[in-house]
Amino acid sequence: MSRRAALRRAAVREWGPLAAAVRTALAERGARALALTLTATALTALVQLVQNQSWGYGPVRALGAVRAEDPFWSALLRTPLSLFVPALDLPVWGALAQILLVFGVAEICLGRWRTLAVAYAATLAGTLYARIGVALGPEAFLGLPASDARVVDTGPSAAVVALAVYVCHQRRARFTGALVVVAMVVEVLVKDNLAGREHLAAIAVVLAVCGVREWLGRRAPAPRSGRRPPAPGAGRRRSAQGLGAGGGGTRSGAPPMRSWNFRRGPAQRTSWW
Repeated sequence: MSRRAALRRAAVREWGPLAAAVRTALAERGARALALTLTATALTALVQLVQNQSWGYGPVRALGAVRAEDPFWSALLRTPLSLFVPALDLPVWGALAQILLVFGVAEICLGRWRTLAVAYAATLAGTLYARIGVALGPEAFLGLPASDARVVDTGPSAAVVALAVYVCHQRRARFTGALVVVAMVVEVLVKDNLAGREHLAAIAVVLAVCGVREWLGRRAPAPRSGRRPPAPGAGRRRSAQGLGAGGGGTRSGAPPMRSWNFRRGPAQRTSWW
């Protein structure tokens, strides 16, 4: 087998089920299969447009910017909108392309509500890690400097990374999932900042969820066959019926009862009781 053929087979094994699911969903439902993705992409583009205006920067920061120094409940209320607030120092087209690709594949493979749940859990994990890391301080393991308390959270990138890892686990694209994890680790090693740390926190939460799902799947009982199990006592009833059919007994197993016919003499009948 040539190297090109081996690579092709590996690619089909890695991405074949995923590509087939996406192709089938788009062929059957069209744009309806990406309703959540298109809405998230449009909302992110709108938020980017508004926050770059002089009149819009303040409202966007007040409603969707989450920092570790903010009060906890206030940050928790802002977390859902923070999913769609892209970073100001990065090109917005990159965030839009990531949302369109990763959210789209996740919506098809996971469904809308599970996609939203994973995205929100990943964003919330990054937010909570930032608060814990700042509280621990830079001297502690996984701690953060106090200056990171004033840094705005990552926005949609943590959700994108978490969804990519979750979908790869579900569709058994192990190499791609491992590649995403390694890329995030390298990002932190090259440029250690709050965004990279929050990406790793989101990945850790998703891997924990995947591990729990695998454990529950192994503990679940094996699916039953289509036939119902015999009811208690069914064997005894069948044997009793067999005796009755053979002429030596009745359905209840009792000896046959005799009734008297004055014209024809004694007649045998089967008792049903």
